[in-house]
Amino acid sequence: MNILGYLQRIGRALMVPVAVLPAAAILMGIGYWIDPTGWGANSPLAMLLIKSGAAIIDNMSWLFAVGVAYGMSKDKDGAAALAGLVGYYVFKTLLDPAVVQGISLLPAATALNEAQAALDAAVKAGASNVAELKVALAAAQDAWKPIAFAFSKVVNQFTGILVGAITASIYNRFSQVELPKALAFFSGKRLVPILTSVAMIVLAFAMMFIWPPIFNALVVFGESIVNMGSVGAGIYGFANRLLIPVGLHHALNAVFWFDLANINDLGNFWNAGPVLDGVKYAAGTGVVTLADDGSILAIEGATKLGLVGEIGRYMGGFFPIMMFGLPAGALAMYHAAKPENREQVGSIMLAAGFASFFTGVTEPLEFSFMFLAPVLYVFHAILTGLSLAFASMMQWTAGFGFSAGLVDFILSSKLPVAHQPYMLLVQGVVFAALYYFGFRALISALNLKTPGREDATADAAPAKQQGSSDTAQLAKQYLKALGGHGNLASIDACITRLRLTLNDRSIVDEAQLKALGAAGVVKLGEQNLQVILGPLAEIVAGQMKQIPASDDLSDVELP
Repeated sequence: MNILGYLQRIGRALMVPVAVLPAAAILMGIGYWIDPTGWGANSPLAMLLIKSGAAIIDNMSWLFAVGVAYGMSKDKDGAAALAGLVGYYVFKTLLDPAVVQGISLLPAATALNEAQAALDAAVKAGASNVAELKVALAAAQDAWKPIAFAFSKVVNQFTGILVGAITASIYNRFSQVELPKALAFFSGKRLVPILTSVAMIVLAFAMMFIWPPIFNALVVFGESIVNMGSVGAGIYGFANRLLIPVGLHHALNAVFWFDLANINDLGNFWNAGPVLDGVKYAAGTGVVTLADDGSILAIEGATKLGLVGEIGRYMGGFFPIMMFGLPAGALAMYHAAKPENREQVGSIMLAAGFASFFTGVTEPLEFSFMFLAPVLYVFHAILTGLSLAFASMMQWTAGFGFSAGLVDFILSSKLPVAHQPYMLLVQGVVFAALYYFGFRALISALNLKTPGREDATADAAPAKQQGSSDTAQLAKQYLKALGGHGNLASIDACITRLRLTLNDRSIVDEAQLKALGAAGVVKLGEQNLQVILGPLAEIVAGQMKQIPASDDLSDVELP
C-alpha cells in the first residue's frame, strides 16, 4: 500500500479517539465557567467537571494507541483495542527515564551509573577522593538530564499512534493463526497481545537510540516557530490549511497543540492550574495561597506553563476564520453564482457556513471550492496565516477541544488563561469583510468556477443533494456510483468524508457522486478515494456496510 493510502487509514482511525475531545472541552469549559478563579476549589460541581475533562486530555496518548489499534484492525474488534492498551503500557514502562537509565544501553546512562557506583563504593570504603567523585557524578548527571527529559516526553500522541498502528498490523496478520495443540489456548486473538508485547520490547529498545535525536530535531523545529513569535504562528496557520486536502494537517497540529515538542498549546490552555499576574502555572504543583473570597494571594514553587496572551496563540486566530471568514466566503460564492443556480448553491453554502460557524467543521465548505478554484483556496490559507499572526501579535487568545466554532469559543472564553477573547469577534468581522470582498474580487477577475459558476457540462452540475432523502437508499446510490461492493476493498468514514479503498478507481462515476451531493472527491494514490459528504458521511458509510454483497443494484436509479 502506498504511503498516502496508509496515512489515510491512520487518519480515519484517529477519528475514534479524536471524537472524545469535544467531551473534554465541554466538561472542562463548563467547569471553568462555573468557577473561573478557583478551578474547582470553590465549587464541587466545577471540580467534578474539570477533573472529568482532564481525565481525557491528560491521557490522550493511550487513547490514541487504543483508538488507532481498533480503528485500523480489519474487523474493528475489541481484541485489537485491548492489545493496543497492552502495547502502550509495555512501551511506556520500558521508556521511563529511570528504566532507560537502569538498562544502561546509552553511553550517558552507563557513565552516570558508573559514576554513582564509584561514589557509593568510595563513601563506603572511606576513600579520600569522595569530593572528586561527587564532581564527576554531577557532570554525569548534567549530561544525562537532556536525555532523561527527552524520554519523559516519549509517550505522547505520536508514539501512541505508532503503537496503535503496529498493534493493528499484528492483529490483522496473526489474529487467525492456529498454534500447535499444546499451545492452542493462545491461538487467534489471544496471541495478539503476546506478540504485541514482544514487538513493543523491540520498539522500545530501538527508541532508546533513535528517540533522543528525533526529539531534539522536533524541539528545534518547534522552538524555531516559537522564537518567531507571531510570524511563526502565521506560518503554522498557513501550512495547516494547505495540508487539509490530503488530511495531513493533524500531523502538523500534533507538534503545536500537543506535548510532542514541548509546546503543548492545547494542553497548557486547558490545564486546570492557577493564573497570577499574567502567568499560568501547572495544576498540582507548588503551594497556592487563597484569600477568603477565593482569589489568589500567592503561588510558590509551582511549574510555570507560560504567559497569558501567549498560551493559545496557535488556536486563537482560527476563530475569526471559522466563525466569520469562511461563512463570509460562502456568502460571496453564493452571490457570485449564476442567477439560475443560486437557490441550489444557497442551500449548500448555508449549511456549510453554519457548520463552520457553530462547530468549526470547515471541510464541507472548503471542499466546495478547493478543487474548483485552487487559487481561492490558497488565498484562504494566506488569510488563515494572517489571522493567526495578528491574533498572536495582539495577544487575543481562546482555545478549543474540537474546533474553532461558537461552541468552543463560549466554553473557553471564561477560562482564566483566555486573554481578551471577545476581541477575536471584532477581528472576525474584519476578516469576514476580507473574505467576502477578496473572494468576490478573485472570482470575478479570474473567472473562477466556484459552485454555481461551472460551465454547462454534464459533469459540472452544482453539488446539490439529488439522491434519495432516505439514507439507506442514498447509500445504495453512492455504492452503485462507486462500482458496487466488488469494487470496495474497505469502507470507512470520518466526520465529513467517506474514506474508501478501491479495487479499480477507473470505474467510479465522479459525476454521479457530485450529483448525489458530494462536495468533492480526493484521490490518494491509485486505490484510495475520499468522498466529501459533510455530516452524513458516517451515516452513509454505515448504511453502505449493511448492504449485502448479493444485492442487485441494477434497479437503483441515479440522478
